[in-house]
Amino acid sequence: MKMNFLRSLTIGAMSIVLIACTSSPTGRSQFVLLPDSQLDEMGVQSFTTMKEEVKTSTSTKLTNHVQCVADRIINVLPDEYRNHDWEVVLFDDPQVNAFALPGYKIGVYTGLLEVATNQSQLASVMGHEVGHVLARHGNERVSTQLATTQVLALGQKLSGASTPVKQAIFQGLGLGAQYGIILPFSRAHESEADLIGLNLMSQAGFDPRESTELWRNMSANSGEQPPELMSTHPAHSTRIDDLNHNMVAPLATYQALVAQNKQANCY
Repeated sequence: MKMNFLRSLTIGAMSIVLIACTSSPTGRSQFVLLPDSQLDEMGVQSFTTMKEEVKTSTSTKLTNHVQCVADRIINVLPDEYRNHDWEVVLFDDPQVNAFALPGYKIGVYTGLLEVATNQSQLASVMGHEVGHVLARHGNERVSTQLATTQVLALGQKLSGASTPVKQAIFQGLGLGAQYGIILPFSRAHESEADLIGLNLMSQAGFDPRESTELWRNMSANSGEQPPELMSTHPAHSTRIDDLNHNMVAPLATYQALVAQNKQANCY
């Protein structure tokens, strides 16, 4: 009986995985279940709600600065992403954050501009956030959560009557799903978006070396972080090391633009 249950659970999990395997821009295998159009629709709806609930900045200078950085990054995107009417909004909110959503929406909070102290540091954040969209991370996260829920539900259904021991096992599986699947995927997404963003910012004429300075600023601003194993984001020191390790090609791209006097000027 136990073997039949495990075999059925394994077959169910494999069936879900086999229908939706793709590759990210960096070549990493990923898992997506939903059509991109559905994620675009969700992104547009979410952005519309945010604009209704969060005050937008009235500073023309800051808004133009953010728009300039966004425009340069958008201009170096692949055609399938560049040839859309991206909407960029500066929200008047002290949180240190920014985001990009499927549906071609970018939001930046004024609090970020206190930590991203120059155009290249802001470009590092915005390139990272757009990198999430290019890599379809939103779709992948939703798909992973949907699949995890379905496999656990299938397992409970196939295992027969509930007992205290069985409930404890599935609670353990839920914990394993949270710390063994969902959080590591999120860290993988963050690291991948960092590298995509590093390339985007350099192609757009921003100094990629400022990406590590940004994370030093973030570290000074954020206080104590949770252990990396329990976090959806890599540790600041991990991000800095990864960025430095992948700096050679982006820096060469940026320096070539400087030599042609084509670097960014969004001050």
